Amino acid sequence: MKARIIDWEAIHHRLAAATAAISESADPSPEESRRILEARARAAAKPPITPDEAERIEVLAFSLAGETYGVETCHVREVRQLKDLTAVPCTPPFLAGVMNLRGRIIAIIDLRKFFELPTKGLTELNRAIVLTGGDNELGLLADSIDGVRSVAVSDLQDGLPTLSGIRDRFLKGITGQMLAVLDGARLLADAGLKVNEKVIR
Repeated sequence: MKARIIDWEAIHHRLAAATAAISESADPSPEESRRILEARARAAAKPPITPDEAERIEVLAFSLAGETYGVETCHVREVRQLKDLTAVPCTPPFLAGVMNLRGRIIAIIDLRKFFELPTKGLTELNRAIVLTGGDNELGLLADSIDGVRSVAVSDLQDGLPTLSGIRDRFLKGITGQMLAVLDGARLLADAGLKVNEKVIR
């Protein structure tokens, strides 16, 4: 049988041609390269999206009976020192009294009694958080103000089983740091907490 002669030079030429063809097809054209670079530049210019970026609420945190509560700042009109508080006879125990705030009578609710929490006497450190919404105004008694916090909505969990029914009804949720966020809109809308000509219904 006659040995087959291999033309190595021809093989090398074919390999070189194939390599050149592959390189040409892999490299984008100048126009395509420009489009790719522009797309990368636009992507790099966009700020990074953080989790829950559009799902956060700002709350005013305050202490109450050794626990930390919060209410959305969109409902908070102002924070006042608790002074000139006037008791109103024949009213529910959770009404600490009323304050005259620049000619407006504001009912101050003692959430400790409303939520059946341990109570103690009032001091000059106590504050009144004035909530407002539409034509409704309401004051919440606070032991102290802890500042403003940003809370992720996804971090709000349902109330704990140990919470009383009335307290759970006015909560938006509780964070992992045990911040109980109150539903300010629901507090303002509750008919049982409204003042009607100096009488609490």
